[in-house]
Amino acid sequence: MGWITEDLIRRNAEHNDCIIFSLEELSLHQQEIERLEHIDKWCRDLKILYLQNNLIGKIENVSKLKKLEYLNLALNNIEKIENLEGCEVLTKLDLTMNFIGELSSIKTLKHNIHLQELFLMGNPCAYFDGYREFVVATLHQLKWLDGKEIERSERIQALQNYPVTEQQIREQEQAYCLKRAKEREEAQKKLQEEHGNVDKRSNPGFDGRWYTDINTPLSSLENKDHFQTPAIQVEEHNNKKLHDDEEDLEFWNKPCLFTPESRLETLRHVEKQRKDREKLSGKKKNMKPPRTLITDDGKVLNVNEPKYMDTSLIDVDVQPTYVRVMVKGKPFQLVLPAEVRPDSSSAKRSQTTGHLVVCMPKVEEVFTGSRPTSRSAKTTLDSSREQTKERSKNVEKLEVDPSKHSFPDVTTIVQEKRHAPRRLKSEPKIMPREEDPGFEDNPEVPPLI
Repeated sequence: MGWITEDLIRRNAEHNDCIIFSLEELSLHQQEIERLEHIDKWCRDLKILYLQNNLIGKIENVSKLKKLEYLNLALNNIEKIENLEGCEVLTKLDLTMNFIGELSSIKTLKHNIHLQELFLMGNPCAYFDGYREFVVATLHQLKWLDGKEIERSERIQALQNYPVTEQQIREQEQAYCLKRAKEREEAQKKLQEEHGNVDKRSNPGFDGRWYTDINTPLSSLENKDHFQTPAIQVEEHNNKKLHDDEEDLEFWNKPCLFTPESRLETLRHVEKQRKDREKLSGKKKNMKPPRTLITDDGKVLNVNEPKYMDTSLIDVDVQPTYVRVMVKGKPFQLVLPAEVRPDSSSAKRSQTTGHLVVCMPKVEEVFTGSRPTSRSAKTTLDSSREQTKERSKNVEKLEVDPSKHSFPDVTTIVQEKRHAPRRLKSEPKIMPREEDPGFEDNPEVPPLI
C-alpha cells in the first residue's frame, strides 16, 4: 500500500526543482494511496491536484488548499462528498468511477460558489432516477455536468420538479445504504475466515515443526529433512507452484461485486503474488562462477561481457601479451598479436563520445610521429636534447666490400665554367677596324650603331 510522504511529493515535483512549499501542480496518480493526508500542510499553494486511480476512501485534509482550482479523484473508493468547503476557488471536480451512493452529499458543494464542472459518471448515484435533475437543481453554479452543458431550460424544469425528484432520490439512497451495509458485513466475514484459515495453516507444533505421526521419532524426521534428495525438492517445488497457479486462477475466475472491499482484496492478492515471485527469484538466484580469463595451462582467452561504461569504474590492466579492461567487475580482455611495453602504455577516454583509447607501443618499435601535446618550453627542450643524444648513439655505418672499393676522381665531379668578365656600361665598345687581318666585311650584316 502507498502513503503520501514528503519524498514521494518531492520526486513528483521535479518541474519545480523539488521544492514543495511553492508547488502549484502535483500528480500522485497510480500510487496505491489509501489515505489523503499531509498535502494541505506541505503544499498550500496547490492549484491542480491529480489523485486518480488510487485507493482513497475519504475526502479529507484538503480544506486548507485555498488556491485549489482542479481536483481529480477519479477511480478511487470514495463513497461520500465532504470536506471541500475550504476550497474557495474550486472550479472543477472529477469523481468519476467511485462508489458515491449518497447523492444528497452534493449539497456540501453549495459553498463552492466557483464550481463550474462536476463529474459523477460511473458512481452508483449516477444510475438513480432523477439523478441529473437533482444535481442541476441543487447546484445552481454548475455549468457542466458529466461533460454535458447545462441549459437554462433544463435548470428551470429541474427546479420545478425538485420536490418530487428529491423524494425519489432519498428512497433510492436508503435502499442503496441497506445494500452497502450487507456488502460490508459479508466482506468482513470473508476477511475473518481467510485470516482464520491462514492462521491454522501457519501454526506449527510446540517446537516449530510439523508432525503427521506422533509415533514417529524426532530423529527420523530430522534425518528426513536433512537428507532429502534434490529430486524430491524439485518435485515439491513444482507441486507448490502448480497449487499456487490453481489458487490464482480460482481467484480471478471467482465472481465478485464491484465494491471498495473487492478493490482492496484484488490489490492485496496482486501484492502477495509479487512478494512470492520475489522470494522465489531470490531462492533461484545463484552466484555465477568466476569468469575464466586465463586457463590452467597459461593460455589467455578473449572475454567480453556487456557493461555500462562508467569512467569511475574502469580499470585498465596492460600486460606484455594481453590487455584487460574491468568495468563493474565485468572483464573485456584481448590477446595482443605482438608484445607491447606496459610501462609506456596509456589509456584515455573521450569526454564527448565516451570512447576508450588504449595506446600500447610495441617492443623495439620506433615511432616517427605523435600527436602534438601541450608542454612547457623546458620540457620540450629536454626531450629534444634526449632525442638528439639517442640519435647520436644509434648511428648506423655502411660497410663496403674492400675488393670492390675504388676511389672516385674528385677533380671531375664539378667542372668549372669559365665566364667572360662583365663589362661596365661606361666602357667604350671596341669596334673592329678594317686594317685588322681577320676583318671581313659582310654586306648582309647591318652596321653597328
